[in-house]
Amino acid sequence: MDAMDNFNGNPSVIVSNSDDLNQLMATSDGLHGLNGTMMPTSIYYSLPPMPWFGMDIGGTLTKLVFFEPTDINDINNGIKRNKSDYKTLLNIRRYLTTNKAYGSSGHRDAHLQMSDSLIGGRQGTLHFIRFPTSQMNSFVALAKEKGMADLASTLCATGGGAYKYEADIKREVNLNLNKFDELDSLIRGVEFMVENSAKDHHELFYYDDPQQYNIHTSDSNLDETPFDSSRSTIYPFMLVNIGSGVSILSVKGPDDYKRVYGTSLGGGTFLGLCCLLTGCKTFEEAMALAAKGDNRKADKLVRDIYGGDYDRFGLSGDIVASSFGQMNLAEKRKDAKPEDLARATLVTITNNIGSITRLCAQSEKLERVLFVGNFLRINPISMKLLAFAMEFWSKGAIKALFCRHEGYLGAVGCLLELMKTRHSRLSSPAPPSSPKPKHKC
Repeated sequence: MDAMDNFNGNPSVIVSNSDDLNQLMATSDGLHGLNGTMMPTSIYYSLPPMPWFGMDIGGTLTKLVFFEPTDINDINNGIKRNKSDYKTLLNIRRYLTTNKAYGSSGHRDAHLQMSDSLIGGRQGTLHFIRFPTSQMNSFVALAKEKGMADLASTLCATGGGAYKYEADIKREVNLNLNKFDELDSLIRGVEFMVENSAKDHHELFYYDDPQQYNIHTSDSNLDETPFDSSRSTIYPFMLVNIGSGVSILSVKGPDDYKRVYGTSLGGGTFLGLCCLLTGCKTFEEAMALAAKGDNRKADKLVRDIYGGDYDRFGLSGDIVASSFGQMNLAEKRKDAKPEDLARATLVTITNNIGSITRLCAQSEKLERVLFVGNFLRINPISMKLLAFAMEFWSKGAIKALFCRHEGYLGAVGCLLELMKTRHSRLSSPAPPSSPKPKHKC
């Protein structure tokens, strides 16, 4: 058997609905229940063709989730992809899974990959890839080079960019975009990740006693505590998605949620202001500066106004009273370094999100808030500050939760939505069951 036969894109066991799943579980050994059992050809050909991607095209960052099947037994009915498809699938798999960087701006977050995941009845590994949305043309060129359009006619995507770049992708690689609502995809992604938390790697976590955190510097540490969703349901909760902007959702149950508020001041605002104020060029550079800075060099605190605490309202002297309030003074501007300005920008954006979120949670009578989005990637400063804000301003009534795959939830949800399109035009046409007889002239 050659290398191509080891990755043929054909599932050994596929379930199409709950009845198929029940039958499979009764006749096999669970999720690993291969046992020589092969799915009917009709079910296989009702599934979308490989490769399977979920794509979330945001205003600043594009997130891609790739499912790599590991249950690679062949179908014993003689129906196989042709050799050209084998080779293309193998090349895509090898390229995506053996590299951690793609060009100068694409990255695979190898530490986030999830093994033994079940998608569409197949077992495999989820890989998480990101690149700046400004580099969409490079992604399209890569898809064209690797032959992705030769295997599928449609790419599933969510986010505003699914609309913005639809014509470009169709023109360059002749791929249609099947667009899914970004909030629906986000909720589906959260549910999947929580339900599939590994016992030794909980998806959700919170910080114990966040009021110990020094909100101005990074001197203090807080312990991450896993949130055990098997013991306590996550519902109801408030979901705060912090991307370029911010959307706030009230989630009462799996299919019971609504968008209650939002703000234009999000991760895109932080990065844009940092680029203007410090000359940095990337989110990573902005975060590295902020980690070394002290926002007190730029912000005006309560004690700068009152000379100490404002006891009547229980306001500590360390609370920010005016973001960048010191920058009207020439001597203060002179003393503020780029890292201080980056830190003040981060604290300003985070405090605004925290204030709005707390008011929304109070209005919706929710005691649990889940913060997600790529603004929180490599950003423990904001996570701890948000935890502090929820705890402090609610007097302990509201708990902040965070997610390890914080920026990929929409892409995961999009991948799951792809599985629902199995009877649509995404499906591969089934070949005839037997060769048609040739007629002599």
